[in-house]
Amino acid sequence: MGSEIAKTEFSEEDFRQFHQNLRKETRILMEWFSSDLFDNHQEMCGFELEAWLVDRHCAPTARNEEFLQRVNSPLVVPELSKYNFELNIAPHPLDSHLPAFLNRELRKLWNICTVNARDMGCNTLMVGILPTLQDRMLTLRNISSLHRYLALNREILRSRAHHPLRIHIEGTGDSLEVVHQDVMAEAATTSLQIHFQVPVSKAAAVYNIAHVLSAPMVALTANSPFLFGRELWDETRIPLYEQAVKTPAFVDLSGRVVSRVTFGRDYVRNSLKEVFLENLDGFPVLLPVTFDEDFSRLNHLRLHNGTIWRWNRPLIGFGEGGRPHVRIEHRVPPAGPSIPDIVANILFFYGAVLHLQPEVPQVAISFEQARTNFYTASRFGLEAMLIWSSGNAIPADTLLLQQLIPGAMQALGERGIERHDLKYYLGDILSRRVATRRNGAWWQKAFIRRHGPDFRAMTQAYLENQNRNIPVHEWSI
Repeated sequence: MGSEIAKTEFSEEDFRQFHQNLRKETRILMEWFSSDLFDNHQEMCGFELEAWLVDRHCAPTARNEEFLQRVNSPLVVPELSKYNFELNIAPHPLDSHLPAFLNRELRKLWNICTVNARDMGCNTLMVGILPTLQDRMLTLRNISSLHRYLALNREILRSRAHHPLRIHIEGTGDSLEVVHQDVMAEAATTSLQIHFQVPVSKAAAVYNIAHVLSAPMVALTANSPFLFGRELWDETRIPLYEQAVKTPAFVDLSGRVVSRVTFGRDYVRNSLKEVFLENLDGFPVLLPVTFDEDFSRLNHLRLHNGTIWRWNRPLIGFGEGGRPHVRIEHRVPPAGPSIPDIVANILFFYGAVLHLQPEVPQVAISFEQARTNFYTASRFGLEAMLIWSSGNAIPADTLLLQQLIPGAMQALGERGIERHDLKYYLGDILSRRVATRRNGAWWQKAFIRRHGPDFRAMTQAYLENQNRNIPVHEWSI
């Protein structure tokens, strides 16, 4: 979904031809999985970060076209709404230089964005859901003017027979119900998407582990407690995204309806080819853009996969020499709260995956338990109770402090990450965040409880703290 497309309206013949091409490319991919064609040289790390443009009053400002022209970088690209943009960091090996690379490259790119936004009289902000956002702002008037977004909106509505998108979220003390005639509610959600390129022999295990880790990750990183002035889930972005583009695709064996935004149906058993076969057979084509290039570039397969928004998604890419690789995209964390927090979150994910790889049979929670954990952690954050390897419920903070953070530190240390980096990012930042339960969601709720429902003041204080480049557990309220 990252590339522009040529048109926004499609015929029945377009859908027929696309599906025929998709089937051919899926067959090619199956052959690659059966042979030794994938790049297995080393693990590579990267990420995407979505962010907001806000005006001097901390309200969203729909000016990303001017902003992107000023920045003029292939690493900074548009998002669904004119309020948003996305940063991309080049991949880097999982080695001793990774922490410094992530910190340096993100700071450098973020500074370029911030300077250009300030020249426009704006600010840049990293947060899962912008607290000052109002429902009336999310209309097609503010959709980015790229064909792919207009086509996406048209085809999602067509697939729903133009039935409106109903968003209903129940919080502990409040609830929200709104109706949208378009997909723009999805623009309220901004995330951190962590990419992990791995040898194909390890890809299935890493994909499964990413599902297991989704609940601890969302508890650790929760930063979206408010939507349109309502306090809902600690990570309200999760149910909002699922409902904002809800398009049922098929019914699984348990009778559950699987939509295009999904936690998934099950672990993979042997190979990621199971996921791409499910893509082919289970998910109707959404954007039937046909390509003239060689089918071995898998353009149709990759576009189709890009319109299925699993919280953990396998991706096929190509290196400089044209050799294909497999990577897992972990879409669970929200954006923000600060650059040190983001780097810590990314390192923890890689370390926790490495830590759990040899222990997959020992963790052994069912997929349904992993799913239940995910939504429980999305709702309650670090106060969630999660089912773990014993089959018993364990507090999310206990699981992180006693097992996952120490395990991640050890696994990263074995890969050559320096002790001082591990102490700073996983000890001083993550362990302190968990021990105090002060993630982004906690800070936002604490501010409103102290100062009242002044979301402009809260967003201004959030911005000032973010610009201090200190982790969220140290933020003033």
